[in-house]
Amino acid sequence: MSHFSNIKTQIRNLTSLKAALTDLGIDWKEGPTTVRGYQGQTRTAEIVIEQDNNHDIGFSWNGNEYELVADLQYWQQPLSVEGFLRKVTQRYAFHTVVSESVKQGFQIAEQQKNEDGSIRLVVQRWSA
Repeated sequence: MSHFSNIKTQIRNLTSLKAALTDLGIDWKEGPTTVRGYQGQTRTAEIVIEQDNNHDIGFSWNGNEYELVADLQYWQQPLSVEGFLRKVTQRYAFHTVVSESVKQGFQIAEQQKNEDGSIRLVVQRWSA
């Protein structure tokens, strides 16, 4: 019986996901590579975060989005699964907004991290 859990996310852009993980200081490997689980079980994922206990965390494409794949019984991160996903998703959203804004000719004019953890971003575009 598999011990892996697949947790749905709203993450669809691999480049923004990589940037988010890097921002958070998370050491990750690019795949496709193997996520190690309970009793030698494995799954394939595009992003793998190795843990010291030999039970990895991965982000795997399901055709719509990148799901978090892990054996939650062996979760060994400073944050809970929910807290981890909240942080990753916030940084992912930041990078997605910045990337899409730049594609449309905007520049970041101001960036401010608020006390509640939210990020205020002001973009501008000059038109002739």
